[in-house]
Amino acid sequence: MTHIAFLGTGIMGAGMARNLIDAGFDVTVWNRTSAKARPLVEAGATLAATPAQAATDADVIITIVGDDRSSRQVWLGEDGVLAGQFKPNAIAVECTTLSLQWVEEQAEILTEAGLRFVDCPVTGGRGGAEAGTLTLLVGADDDVLAAARPVLDAFSSRIIHFGPPGKGTAFKLLYNLMGSVHMVALAEGLCLAEKAGLNMDQVVEGLTTGYTGSPGVQAFAQRMADSDHDDVNFSARWMYKDAAYALKMADEIGQAMPMSSVGAQIYQMALGRGLGGKNLSVVIEALR
Repeated sequence: MTHIAFLGTGIMGAGMARNLIDAGFDVTVWNRTSAKARPLVEAGATLAATPAQAATDADVIITIVGDDRSSRQVWLGEDGVLAGQFKPNAIAVECTTLSLQWVEEQAEILTEAGLRFVDCPVTGGRGGAEAGTLTLLVGADDDVLAAARPVLDAFSSRIIHFGPPGKGTAFKLLYNLMGSVHMVALAEGLCLAEKAGLNMDQVVEGLTTGYTGSPGVQAFAQRMADSDHDDVNFSARWMYKDAAYALKMADEIGQAMPMSSVGAQIYQMALGRGLGGKNLSVVIEALR
């Protein structure tokens, strides 16, 4: 039986790990706050005290944490994966959305350590993680992806292979950057509708059924109109983090991003008001 170490059981990781358990894999889980992993233990997983312990003898090591700093700690920290007794040639799957600079460095470090690396950020939100229908945005060598597919298929419905390590992250960053601008545009439109005295139920109906009715608008227009931001699908903090990483990537390769830069600044305004832990739809409160 394939032994999987799953590191990070937050909003996304919990659903992904449960699908691996349900698919019959032998899963060991770790989370910085161990209480968040307890439901997975009740479902059949083994709980580890450290990333190094979780990765011991694992065939596949999957991580989905918060940011570059968290990822570095999980892999390279005192109790990180590389400090333990991992299997030579095990597959390391990084599902966190990270900076391109760190992913490229990470790929080199883990490969030199004897692991096979899959750059694998995901999209589909908490619902996709729970349903096992995520889209995986992969950067990996062909043979490594082929070896990882039986595991990845347990929590995804689509895998898009963009090329070698780093290419999946490059796409995910521009994807989330565009998403942040999309949400800011929706928030501005709703604020304008409110100030214009329009019936907001009709505004939401018009936005969600017309040309503007993208999946993002359909998911969040009503929540923005109602100031309903407590049920977190993806937090404003992580949206800003991803936008900032994307803008850093754009700066490094010489691509101007004037509109996207403003969108990121508005998310930063929301964080400045202490709203980072709320759902990404909370960006509207920075404009009201």
